[in-house]
Amino acid sequence: MMESDWDKKRKALITRLRRVEGQLRGIQRMMEEDQDCERVAQQLSAARKALDKTFYETMACAMRQELSQAQSSDSQSSAKLESQIKHITDLISKYA
Repeated sequence: MMESDWDKKRKALITRLRRVEGQLRGIQRMMEEDQDCERVAQQLSAARKALDKTFYETMACAMRQELSQAQSSDSQSSAKLESQIKHITDLISKYA
């Protein structure tokens, strides 16, 4: 069975989240050991960026799903499509 693009992307995102989980454990250890605050901040920044990238890739998936549903409905009005686009942009605004 062929793996879909989303399946590949999902596996990559899960791998990234596991890596971030390890980073966070390392950051906790650094703080427990009272390591240099700048080094801790660097690691926090790296973890945050990895989470941000995962978030935006997941939101891109949501947009693709919404637009795919819009295209599959032949009788869909432009008002419905506008509603779906607004929903996507609201999600991005809410969680960004």
